[in-house]
Amino acid sequence: MIVDCAIYRHGRRTEGPADFSDALDEARAIGDAFVWIGLYEPTEDEFDLVTEEFSLHPLAVEDALKAHQRPKLEVFDDSLFVVLKPVVYEPDSDSVTSGELMIFMGDSFVVTVRHGEGAPLSAVRHRLEAEPDVLEHGPTAVLYSIADAVVDHYLEVAAELQTDLEVLEAEVFSPGGGGARNTASRIYRFKRQILEFRRASGPLAMPVARLAGVGPFGRGVPFVNESAQPYLRDVSDHLTRVNESVEGLDRLVTDILSAHLAQMSVRQNDDMRKISAWAAMAAVPTMIAGIYGMNFDHMPELHWEWTYPAVILLMVALEIGLFRLFKRRGWM
Repeated sequence: MIVDCAIYRHGRRTEGPADFSDALDEARAIGDAFVWIGLYEPTEDEFDLVTEEFSLHPLAVEDALKAHQRPKLEVFDDSLFVVLKPVVYEPDSDSVTSGELMIFMGDSFVVTVRHGEGAPLSAVRHRLEAEPDVLEHGPTAVLYSIADAVVDHYLEVAAELQTDLEVLEAEVFSPGGGGARNTASRIYRFKRQILEFRRASGPLAMPVARLAGVGPFGRGVPFVNESAQPYLRDVSDHLTRVNESVEGLDRLVTDILSAHLAQMSVRQNDDMRKISAWAAMAAVPTMIAGIYGMNFDHMPELHWEWTYPAVILLMVALEIGLFRLFKRRGWM
């Protein structure tokens, strides 16, 4: 359950008790230290001790255990509860998957709970431990670094989606490219991946704005140092870029799908015109042959010597005339 547990003082990792409850007591006794505990998909029984020791709110604990939450920020008396959704994009399968990352932050502690893959906690911890000047700002530095890593990865995923969408767009509008049977399904799958991305990045805008004190949230929130708000505003700016990019991708995919359906409709109309033209050309000799197949007695041309070749020539002339007419109108 516990991936890592450490005490940080003046931005540097220090040796502490193996038991996290003792580590929290020691961090609070020191006064300028905090403990950071990382957990991966804990069960309810495993999380009970953490809940008791850190006085976590039961509603937040329930969300952390059940997962499947939207990105959000909850402010409680003794802690903050932040939900982030890291995303992973696999270009080979055109799939966007999201994990969940919960952060409890309070007096001298940070508890992170990870569900799924893609959460950059290990890399964030290692980077912070290499930058003690940042880590010395306490739990706020951890919160900022995690949010910054998640949002920066959003930018990378958005760029990869943009590149793949340009490739798909070129295929759709290439000569004969939009006629593939699976083109519409590929476009629809791509739209579903963008929707999954939007579920992760869109709802995060308000929580980050609250943390950064942007707009109507100018007062900030408890447990967040005001000195960190400029850095959190930078995260908010990056997230705004991500959401604008995702909105643009969504509109572009919709336009590509509409254009593809319009192409299919035009092709079907062209096919119907060709079928109609060939049917009209086939109808003329059929009609003439049908008339002569009635075997009427009072048809004077039946006894003419050149009737048969004349009728054949008439059919050929009509066929040539119809072919030129349909060709000139673009039906063939």
